[in-house]
Amino acid sequence: MPRLARMSAPTPARRAAADPAVADGSDVPVEPGPEPEAPEDAVRIDDVPAVRVHHPSDLIGMVVAAVGVVLVMVLATYAQHTTAGVAEDVQGFATLLQRILFIPVQVLERLVTLAVPLLVFGELAIRRLGRQVLEGLIAATAALVVNYLLYVLVQQVGSDDLVHGLSIRHGGDWVLTVPGYLAMLAALLTVVGPRDRRRTVMWSWNLVWVVVGVLAITARVSLPGLLIALLAGRVVGQAVRYVSGVQSERAYGTSLVAGVRRAGFEPVLLQRVPDETTQAEAERLVRAGGRPPELHGDPESRALNRSTRHRVYQMTTATGEELDLVVIDRDRQVVGSLARLWRSIRMRGLEGRSVVPLRQATERAALLSYAARAAGVRTPKLLSIAEADESMLLVQERPGNALPLADIPAERLSDRVLREVWAQLQLAHDAGIAHRALTSDVVLVDAVVGQPMVWLTGWEQGDVASSDLARRMDVTQLVALLALRVGATRALESAVAVLPDADIAAIGPLLQTMTLPRETRDEMRAHKPVLAELRSALVARMPEADVEPQQLVRFGARTVITIGLTVVAVFVILTSINVEQIEAALAEGDWRWSALSFALGLSTFVGAAVAFVAFSPVKLSLWRATLVQAAATFVALAAPAGIGPAALNLRMLTRRGVSTSLSAATVALVQVSQFVVTLGLLLVLSLLSGTSESPLPVDPVVLLVIGIVAALVAASLLIPKVRQWVLSKTLPTLQQMWPRLIEVLGQPWRLALAVGGNLAMTLGYIFAFEAAMQALGQSASLVQVALVYLTGNTTGAMVPTPGGMGAIEVALGASLSSFTSINAGVAFSVVLLFRALTYWLRIPFGWAAMRYLQKQGDL
Repeated sequence: MPRLARMSAPTPARRAAADPAVADGSDVPVEPGPEPEAPEDAVRIDDVPAVRVHHPSDLIGMVVAAVGVVLVMVLATYAQHTTAGVAEDVQGFATLLQRILFIPVQVLERLVTLAVPLLVFGELAIRRLGRQVLEGLIAATAALVVNYLLYVLVQQVGSDDLVHGLSIRHGGDWVLTVPGYLAMLAALLTVVGPRDRRRTVMWSWNLVWVVVGVLAITARVSLPGLLIALLAGRVVGQAVRYVSGVQSERAYGTSLVAGVRRAGFEPVLLQRVPDETTQAEAERLVRAGGRPPELHGDPESRALNRSTRHRVYQMTTATGEELDLVVIDRDRQVVGSLARLWRSIRMRGLEGRSVVPLRQATERAALLSYAARAAGVRTPKLLSIAEADESMLLVQERPGNALPLADIPAERLSDRVLREVWAQLQLAHDAGIAHRALTSDVVLVDAVVGQPMVWLTGWEQGDVASSDLARRMDVTQLVALLALRVGATRALESAVAVLPDADIAAIGPLLQTMTLPRETRDEMRAHKPVLAELRSALVARMPEADVEPQQLVRFGARTVITIGLTVVAVFVILTSINVEQIEAALAEGDWRWSALSFALGLSTFVGAAVAFVAFSPVKLSLWRATLVQAAATFVALAAPAGIGPAALNLRMLTRRGVSTSLSAATVALVQVSQFVVTLGLLLVLSLLSGTSESPLPVDPVVLLVIGIVAALVAASLLIPKVRQWVLSKTLPTLQQMWPRLIEVLGQPWRLALAVGGNLAMTLGYIFAFEAAMQALGQSASLVQVALVYLTGNTTGAMVPTPGGMGAIEVALGASLSSFTSINAGVAFSVVLLFRALTYWLRIPFGWAAMRYLQKQGDL
């Protein structure tokens, strides 16, 4: 038999008398004692309370304080005038302060350093909180060590500017000041608890701030040094709090029962639904020599726990009602709020809410529940809400014997069940409500008299008066969820049977893993072909449907790589710049060459459009095709080099009624032809450079490196797995474009037109690069210029950054300075001018072309 925690729920007065620590609000750990005999009105509670919890807010605070230390050091190094000015303004009160103070500043420092620990440790000793005394000692000692290490690090490794920024003038010398006793006090007061829980902590913080103000005004310590010491103490204190944990402030036991009674119910049984936290606490209890209760839960309650990630109890009342009790804890709310905030920053339209307080989040959950039921959606009725300690309680009805979709075999999911699922979602959408988190745990299925009954639960993340995008995402999430259960075709057919065609067609661009909840994404990773099958089924059902993925990410790994490469490029440029040579180059330059370079860059649109028109299976306007190539410069802000034009070419063909497979084959053929023409031109120019009177001064080391790389690539292809991987990546493209290539070869004029267009585009860029060099007074042979551009641009484009930003600049600059006698600084100046004229200045034209084509329906 499991050990059952039996307790009667006393009134607050009785509870305060029995537990003085609870009465004054302290966090005294209550050790389990012998179980009293249960009175007749006892409430049986099967639970494993969390004695100590690790607050994510402590971890966040530690990271923020550590970042603060770094920022203060940066300001002390590079903004010395600002920090010095602030310090001088503050120190203007020094004379007035000296008249007010009746004790010397040194005496005040020593008094506070002794008084604060004595006050705090004295209160902890009186309350018999030995563990917190030990944690405070550890934090104080660690803070002193960390502060000393920072002091030594700054003194030994720091720059002269940093040392000067943290120093004060004393006795004619500069003295580095980072007061360790302030770091010690900050760490101690951080560990022992918030200031609103203990008076000694509150008064101690006040004394610390008085000392900080006195030190800043009297210039005994530098202002950055004060801030670093306090922040270092906070880092250590919050690290100790997070590692050791703090006494739980959640509602358990008598507090939980009292909260349920305030909600208007008289419980006789509260059974905790097991989750990952109960398992951890049970193991802790076993290590302590106790025996935890055996927790059980119905499938519906377990699904509720998984979907909400809150504590869930199965509650039986005195009248025999079977209800669900959801307990939302403040400390567990932090993680979910931060995750939503991060998604709202990173994604477009996926999360529109920032961090919200516990009460506001609970009220929002109640609002969504009431709104869903008012719309006719079958969802458990929310009966009451109450507050207990640092938790909010929600009492709601149980959905009968319904099972979550995750626990139902696929063969039991008939077409009637699937249609009923869609019907429930449609009721919510008709009322303007979006769910936003449809998983296999929030869709419950029951049967009454042979008729399927579907419940939709977990509305906490939903929206009332939702946007069209939010409702489209609901449809996408549900069709993906059902496709994992019954296959893509059946899932799509069930949606078509209930939803209008416009709603079905609108999900194509959203069929991406990032639009799915985390649980569904995890399942989708194990069944990767499902999304592709859904796209194929959608196109087969609606050939005109757009399945091109919609851009939902504001920034991702590519953006981070771009920023990193740009920083590296700027660093390389700045360290290699010869200012005198650049000034001379600018003085000799001619702006008319810059204008010519810009015009030649624009001419490349026509060349790319000619090649696209030549390979197109349908008749295209050269003007519209040119505008598409111009629009690609705007798309290149978010797509790697070469991907933007390919995506827009594909979109234009599909909008003209060309099938997706034929469009993909045409676009692949365009890209391959561009690569072949570039490679052939590079080979011809290399041969010409070898017979020229002025051959390229290529460093033998460069040739050796190229040879080694080529040998390594050739050797890697001898490995079966590598060869299979290469074939798996290249064969599908070749198989797609081969029939289209045969067709084009049957019309030689098309092939000649395509080659001519690609040559015109490539030569346009080469001449634009030559004009940029002339604009800065630099010159080289045309063969050299062509080889530099083709080598550098091809190498840089291999790095998957938007528009090749950062990578192309570095590759072109390195090639130009290596293959010619131009100074590296001047070479990078030429490259930056060339990229500004042929990439950045064309973006507004691309934006205008994109807007025009969208209005005309071409994109």
